[in-house]
Amino acid sequence: MNNKIQKYRGKYIAILMLLGIYSCNIDTSQKLPNRNWQLTWSDEFNGASGDSPDAAKWSYDIGTGANGWGNRELEYYTNRPKNVSMDGNGNLLITALKENYLSATYTSARIKTKGILEQKYGRFEARLKTPFGQGLWPAFWMLGSNVDTATWPLCGEIDIMELRGQTPNIIQSTIHGPGYSGNDGISATNGLFNSRYDNQFHVFAVEWDENKLDFFVDDYLFKRIQKSDVESKGQWVFDNPFFLILNVAVGGNFVGDPNTLTPFPQTMTVDYVRVYK
Repeated sequence: MNNKIQKYRGKYIAILMLLGIYSCNIDTSQKLPNRNWQLTWSDEFNGASGDSPDAAKWSYDIGTGANGWGNRELEYYTNRPKNVSMDGNGNLLITALKENYLSATYTSARIKTKGILEQKYGRFEARLKTPFGQGLWPAFWMLGSNVDTATWPLCGEIDIMELRGQTPNIIQSTIHGPGYSGNDGISATNGLFNSRYDNQFHVFAVEWDENKLDFFVDDYLFKRIQKSDVESKGQWVFDNPFFLILNVAVGGNFVGDPNTLTPFPQTMTVDYVRVYK
């Protein structure tokens, strides 16, 4: 690499790091152990076109932010096939629509494994392609299974992947708990150069044990959060089972509202979800 190119690249990366876009791998002294993962649960979404998600694996959150999830989201979550169904080609489609429905002007879907798949520690991954556009908020994430009794953030939250639709080349991974919730969550971003997360499928994963959480995109480890990092801010609440959630929100504190240029419908396409121990 000639000196001019190297100098330019160095300045470019420095700017991106200041913006929180460029992600470096972990310190090479932190080696990943040999991991012999065993599959404990999966959904390959191999149903016929228009089929709803397998009721033995997923349930739904129905309604609006008034039902308790807040965040100033604008959508009404439904269980209708037009918002969540298989495409007949091995994918699940979660589709946000601009339409008047009950109390909302947008609809979408939010599915979860609560009471079905709840696991402590392991590898949790999904291969998916995101939607895009101002005000779109796709996410693959987890909540502590004690959320109904401990409430949030004491139950803990692990955001494996969330994305602002207006910046479709950057994903964020975050954990929330007592002392580090909301805007103070512990997080990192991972950006793509010359590509976007809505252009092709990527695998998003977290590997979680009693001492740390490792976040990956396509097996690239871009963030490690140690238990000691968490305890310097608040309480470590990641020693209980968690369940999975997939959703596409419209609007909210994280992304802002859609605008006149936001294209609808918008779909998150999920190839598979797999869980290992």
